[in-house]
Amino acid sequence: MKKLLVLIATALLPLTAAAHGPSPQKVEKEIVIKADPAKVWAMVKDFGGIHKWLPPVASTKVETKGEDTFRTLTLKDGGTILERLKSSDDKDMKLKYEIVEGVLPVTNYNATMTVKAGPGAGETTVVWLARFYRMYTLNPPIPAGQDDESAVKAVTGVFDAGLPNLKKVLEAK
Repeated sequence: MKKLLVLIATALLPLTAAAHGPSPQKVEKEIVIKADPAKVWAMVKDFGGIHKWLPPVASTKVETKGEDTFRTLTLKDGGTILERLKSSDDKDMKLKYEIVEGVLPVTNYNATMTVKAGPGAGETTVVWLARFYRMYTLNPPIPAGQDDESAVKAVTGVFDAGLPNLKKVLEAK
């Protein structure tokens, strides 16, 4: 009887591994900008000014509700993303925000943008880090476009468009 229970438990073990739901995902990108950290931080911390350097964003609307600050990003393709500012730290030059709702195929999206002195004089390093889950939070089968690959691809696309343009805008000033 004991051997039978062990055999059944062993047979079911692979099924429990697949039943845990989505895995956390992470995208982290870094860029060096030829500009003073204070200048870069001024642009990064402007929660209502992301449309000035993030190409997919047509406009930004900032609203305060109680203690919270929100921004609605209206995208050039017509979609919107609602984000909440979690913190803005001038001392550490670190901005934290989360996506409340929007068109990206992600859920539980939390991001940090950190500005620090770069490798050379007059240079700044910007690190953009996001942690999130895919849109579809249940177990397989996963609908097309709501999988881990789609989530990572979408966030990577935003970072790959944003950071080089942030560099371009700041280095042109």
